[in-house]
Amino acid sequence: MKRSITATLLKSFIDIVAITFTGNEEKKRSLVKLLTFALYLFCPFSLLSQSVEKDSLLAEVTLKNAINYAIIHQPQIQQSLIDEQILETTIKTKLADWYPQINFNYIQQENFLLQSTIIGGNAVKLGVNHSTAGQFTATQNIFNRDVLLASNSKNDIRLQARQATSNNKIDLVVGVSKAYYDILATLQLIKISESNILRVEQSLKDAYNQYKAGVVDKIDYKRATISLNNSKANKRSGEELLKAKLEYLKSLMGYPASANLNIVYDSLQMENDIVLDTSQVVDYSARIEYKILSTQKNLLQYNLKYNKWSYLPTVTASGAYNLNFQSNSFNSLYASSFPSSFAAINIGIPIFQGGKRMAKVQAAELDIQRNELDFANFKSTVNLGYAQALAIYKSSLLNYNALKENLNVAKEVYDIIQLQYRSGIKTYLEVIASEIDLRASEISYFTALYQLLASKVDVQKQLGQINY
Repeated sequence: MKRSITATLLKSFIDIVAITFTGNEEKKRSLVKLLTFALYLFCPFSLLSQSVEKDSLLAEVTLKNAINYAIIHQPQIQQSLIDEQILETTIKTKLADWYPQINFNYIQQENFLLQSTIIGGNAVKLGVNHSTAGQFTATQNIFNRDVLLASNSKNDIRLQARQATSNNKIDLVVGVSKAYYDILATLQLIKISESNILRVEQSLKDAYNQYKAGVVDKIDYKRATISLNNSKANKRSGEELLKAKLEYLKSLMGYPASANLNIVYDSLQMENDIVLDTSQVVDYSARIEYKILSTQKNLLQYNLKYNKWSYLPTVTASGAYNLNFQSNSFNSLYASSFPSSFAAINIGIPIFQGGKRMAKVQAAELDIQRNELDFANFKSTVNLGYAQALAIYKSSLLNYNALKENLNVAKEVYDIIQLQYRSGIKTYLEVIASEIDLRASEISYFTALYQLLASKVDVQKQLGQINY
């Protein structure tokens, strides 16, 4: 579309220029060639912009593709990455204080009434009517606890920002995985409804033919009609529910709301993915939360050192070069200069601050103790979370295996009763009952499968096996 518009505009411009140069064929041909060449140079950029826009969408949405797309496009993740960049610039501003700070100040002063003083009983005016001064100053921090803290803690502060981003990515992966499995369960529900509709339509046809033949009364095909309507209603309900679940997945992925999600999955692979080693032991250090607490502990220790450094003097080297010009006549102000310069070591020694420093040191020590309790609380929470997630997984696995067996039995029962009904052995009521059992078994089986996969994600998160 962009290429077409661009080509049309350039072609129109060429036509206008060609008309303008009518009568000068050589100039017209040269200009047309030049603009045509420019058109072909510009087209690849238009095609590139189209390609970039097209590449921002997924042709097929597998779980892996959905996760990778979400990590790149999800606004919260992008915000976390921006936060890292903001933090980096903040660190640079803090570390800049280690470098010499050089400044220049300029002042122009007009004295309307000169100061007077008594010397030898006479009033003597001091100063001149006009003065100007330019001052170059330079300072260098030798020991400053604020700058020292920034220098020592910069790596851990960067690490903390990266860990926050990683934590957001892990939560996103878990959310996308569960939303994806939820959609698959709904898709299977729709497919089951479609299959059930085909079965019921065939049953309705058989019941109607038997009614016309006088084998049964009209109740059988009326029941088949009711069952067919129910199956169609279930299908429509599933389709509406699917729309909402797709929108939820799009919001998690940062996917354009106007674009379609072509969900693709391998049922056999998913059945293979349900396997999980339930004998694993929790490794606290593998969890991102543990790493975040460890980084916080390091930063709290830096804070303790920072407060202890408050007892030390602040040492700064400074110097200045002053350009002074003074005169009673403005026209000859810059005729004579009276420069001055100095260099100094500034040492600020805190002697007594009302016990504030000691209180801050004690508060920093208490923060470290509190952080140790955060570790203990975290381990307790992880143990509970892992036990619950593992119990849910084992329960889901047992339920899945039982429902898988039930599905096979329900299929077999339905096929047998269908044959018996066509042979006049079974009633249509038994056919309806077998259809209901089969549909319920199919729905329960696939629901159990995707619940099992979702519970596996929870166990992996508790074990710290989801890392980004």
